[in-house]
Amino acid sequence: MDVSERELALISALSGGLDLCASPYARLGTVVGMNESDVIATLAALRDRGVIRRLGVIVRHHELGYRANAMVVWDVPDDQVAAVGRRLGQCDEVTLCYRRPRRLPDWPYNLFTMVHGKDRAEVEAAIAGMAIREGVDHYPRQALFSLKRFKQCGARYQHRHAAE
Repeated sequence: MDVSERELALISALSGGLDLCASPYARLGTVVGMNESDVIATLAALRDRGVIRRLGVIVRHHELGYRANAMVVWDVPDDQVAAVGRRLGQCDEVTLCYRRPRRLPDWPYNLFTMVHGKDRAEVEAAIAGMAIREGVDHYPRQALFSLKRFKQCGARYQHRHAAE
């Protein structure tokens, strides 16, 4: 893709994340020598050209008091998984929802939903309530609770001058 040095510098600075402040794009601009409106316009242009597809947020749930989380894996008939995934993905309890291929015979699950809570009992209650409310409680499922916390970070890009 045709990306200018200025755009590369902005992408590189953005990969470190936005500051939690009233004007995060203005603060980002100070790092790369741009004003806030130029940062926003440049990011929009990069998105429109397909260089950037989306900006994501990594929430550090543990620091917010959410100490339990489970990846709920579901065995949903393949002809229904898209519709069920759309419904579950809209639930307030679900922070992440995606489809993956089954790995038979050992792994029959094809739909994955992440649920966070203050403790294990809260997560289990949320899963059970959601399953009943959404009419999916008859599908086989397992709640796989995390035992270890890993550092989360987005993609990292490093700006290098063309001469290097």
